[in-house]
Amino acid sequence: MGVNAIIQAVYEQVLQRNPGETEFHQAVKEVLDSLGPVIEKHPEYVDAKILDRIVEPERQIMFRVPWQDDKGNVQVNRGFRFEFNSALGPYKGGLRFHPTVYAGILKFLGFEQVFKNSLTTLPMGGGKGGCDFDPKGKSDNEVMRFCQSFMTELCRHIGPDTDVPAGDIGVGGREIGFMFGQYKRIRNEFTGILTGKGLNWGGSLIRPEATGYGCVYYAEEMLKTRGESFDGKVCTVSGSGNVAQYTIEKLNQLGAKCVSLSDSNGTVHDPNGIDAEKLAFVMELKNVKRGRIKEYADKFKVDYMEGKRPWGIKCHCAFPSATQNEVDADDAKTLLANGCYVVSEGANMPSTPEAAEQFIAQKILYGPAKAANAGGVATSGLEMSQNSQRLSWTREQVDEQLQNIMISVHKQCFDAAEEYGQSGNLVMGANIAGFVKVADAMLDQGLV
Repeated sequence: MGVNAIIQAVYEQVLQRNPGETEFHQAVKEVLDSLGPVIEKHPEYVDAKILDRIVEPERQIMFRVPWQDDKGNVQVNRGFRFEFNSALGPYKGGLRFHPTVYAGILKFLGFEQVFKNSLTTLPMGGGKGGCDFDPKGKSDNEVMRFCQSFMTELCRHIGPDTDVPAGDIGVGGREIGFMFGQYKRIRNEFTGILTGKGLNWGGSLIRPEATGYGCVYYAEEMLKTRGESFDGKVCTVSGSGNVAQYTIEKLNQLGAKCVSLSDSNGTVHDPNGIDAEKLAFVMELKNVKRGRIKEYADKFKVDYMEGKRPWGIKCHCAFPSATQNEVDADDAKTLLANGCYVVSEGANMPSTPEAAEQFIAQKILYGPAKAANAGGVATSGLEMSQNSQRLSWTREQVDEQLQNIMISVHKQCFDAAEEYGQSGNLVMGANIAGFVKVADAMLDQGLV
C-alpha cells in the first residue's frame, strides 16, 4: 500500500469511529496531510501502526456534573477529560467551560496539544478536558459550586505525575482556585495538579501573559528570517481575553501598533492604537467587570463593528486570538489583499483549512497555532517544574525561559520544513517536528 493510501485509510477510520466530530476530523487531516514525506522515510512508523495509535486517545472520560444554582434549582452538565498521549510525559492541556463544548472540540484540542507540547521541548504529553457549562452570567457562588462538583469527579483521574490540567476558554484564575481547593479538600494533598494557580499558592509569574507573549515572540522569530522587526507594524488582534490582552501588551513593548479587539458580539477598530492606558481599561472591563468590548468603543469614541471580526482592517500582522475557525477563506483573501504578510495564531486552530492554504500558497509568514501559541503550555510546564522543586522563579527568569522556548519552537519548525523540502512552510514543519518526537518515543516504549 502506498503512503497516500496508508494515510487515507487512517483518516477514514477516524471519520468512521468519531462521527459528527468535525473539529477533530479537521485537526487530524491537517496533521496527516503533512506526514507523507515522514512516512516515506520511516517505514517503521507504519509497521508499528503509529498513525493508527496516535489518532486514538489513550483514555476518554465522560461524567455528569450536578450542581445547585442560587435559586436552589439543580442543574446538570456534562464533563470530559481526553487523555490523548503520554509518550513524552504526563498529560497536559487545558479545561474549557463553554456551552459549545462536546467531544469533537475537546478531541481536536487534545490531539493538537500532543504536538504542541512536543515542540516545547518539555516532558509533557497531551490532553484536554472541559464541560458545556457557561460561567457567563453566573454568580461567584454558582461558579464555585459547579467547580467543586466538576473536580469531585475529575480528581480521581489526575495527579502531578499523571495528568495536569490548566485553564482555557471560561477557565481563569477564579475557576482554577475553586477546583484546586476542592482537590486539596478531597485528597488531603497540596500538590501541583493544576497550572495557572494564584501566585501566592504555587502559581508562576508570566503564566497569565505566556500565550500572548509567546505568540508575539514566535512572530518576532518569523520576522527575523526577513531581517525585520515589529517597529512601526500595524497589527490586528481578535478576541479580548487573556491571550489577546497580553499579545497587545507585548506588541506595544516591541514598537507595534495594535488597532483592534473583539468579542462574540463585534469588533472595535481604534486607528490610533490600543496603548497601555486603553489596555488597562480592557483588562478591567473583561477580567473584573466581565463586560462587552462595545464599552471600549463607547468610552474612546472609536468604530464598533457589530457582528464582525477584525480581518477587514488593513494591517501588516494579524493575531487571531479568539477561537477555532474564526478566519475563513474570505477573511484570508481580504487580509492578503490588504497587505497582511504575518499571521501568528494565538487561538487554537483559528484558521479554516481554506484560509491556511491561501497563507501557505502566498508564502507569507504564517505561524500555526500548535507552534505559535505553545508559550502558554510551555509556561505551564515551567510552573510544574517550580512546583516540583518547591521554588518560585523571578519574572525575568520565567520570561527568559519562555522566549528561549519560543525561539526553539520556531527553529524546530523551520528546520523540519527545510529537511523535508518544504522550506518556509511552518505548518508542515510544526506537524513533522512535533510528530517525529512523539512517534519515536512511542516506538521506544512498545505497544502501549
